[in-house]
Amino acid sequence: MLIIPVMKGNIDRALKEFKRKFKQTGTFKELRERKQFIKPSIKIKLEKEKAILKQKYKEENDEQ
Repeated sequence: MLIIPVMKGNIDRALKEFKRKFKQTGTFKELRERKQFIKPSIKIKLEKEKAILKQKYKEENDEQ
């Protein structure tokens, strides 16, 4: 559970800090992943495709 103190009544700053910490914990990402079941074999396939795209992107940017 995230606890963010509100200093000097500055709610905007506290909200900004809350959003940042919430994003860092990965809670929202995990919720999206749990919405539907993905077979382990498909998960591995998607990870491989993502890695290939990353590698191609790096190679293209290194040349320029």
